[in-house]
Amino acid sequence: MKLISWNVNGIRAVLKKGFAEWFAEEKPDVLCLQETKAKPEQVELPLEFAGYHQYWNSAVKPGYSGTLILTKVKPISVENGIGIDEHDNEGRVITAEYSDYFLVTVYTPNAQNGLARLDYRLSWDRDFLAYVKNLEKKKPVIFCGDLNVAHHEIDLARPKGNNKNPGFSPQERASFDHIIAADFTDTFRHFHPDTTEAYSWWSYRTGARVRNVGWRIDYFCVSNNLTDSLKKAWIMPEVLGSDHCPVAIELS
Repeated sequence: MKLISWNVNGIRAVLKKGFAEWFAEEKPDVLCLQETKAKPEQVELPLEFAGYHQYWNSAVKPGYSGTLILTKVKPISVENGIGIDEHDNEGRVITAEYSDYFLVTVYTPNAQNGLARLDYRLSWDRDFLAYVKNLEKKKPVIFCGDLNVAHHEIDLARPKGNNKNPGFSPQERASFDHIIAADFTDTFRHFHPDTTEAYSWWSYRTGARVRNVGWRIDYFCVSNNLTDSLKKAWIMPEVLGSDHCPVAIELS
C-alpha cells in the first residue's frame, strides 16, 4: 500500500501544472489532499483519476481550505469533520475506515501572523488528538496532512529567529510533543531520525525553494502498533506545482 499526502494549495491550480500526469505515474493506493480550495462540482478530474473513489470535505467559505481523499479501495465508511461545530466548517478533516485502520487526512489551522490564532490552534490540537484517540479504541489510526508545525530545529532551515512565528512557536511544538507522546509515530523520523534539509514547504518569497530554505510541516503519523507494518517513509521535494511537496509512506 502506497499512501501519499499533499497540500496542493488549490486543486484547480495544480491541475494546470502536471498534477494528473504525476498522479498517473505514481499510482498511489490512496492520495490525501489538503487545501483543495474548491467544491467537487467545481472540479472535473481528468481520466487519470478514473477508478478512484472520491471523498471531499469543502469549507463553507468559498476558495478556502478543504480536503479530499482519492482511494482505489472503497472504504468501509467515510466521515467528515471531528464532530465539533467550531472546527467543522472549514473542511479540514476526512476519516476513511479500512479493514485494518482508520486513515485521517487533516489540514491543521495555521496560528497566523503574530500568533493571532494561537489559542484556537491549540484548542484544535487538543480536540483533534481526542478525536483520533477515540478512533483508536476501535482500530489503529494513520493521520496525514499539513500539520502546520515544524517539530524540532532539524525540521526547518533557519530555526533561530523563528520561535515567535506560526508553525515554530514553543506552544505549537509542545502541543505536537503531546500528540506524539500519545503513542503516535512520526513516520519520516522513524526511518530518518537524523536527516537534515528534508523539507515539505517553502515560502514563495525570495526563491526559498531553489535555495532549499524550507520547513517540514507535512506528516504521516501512525499508531505505534502500526510501525511494524511500515516499509518506508519519504518526501518528494522534486514534485512541483504547490508551495508544498508530497509526503508518502508504504505499508506492508
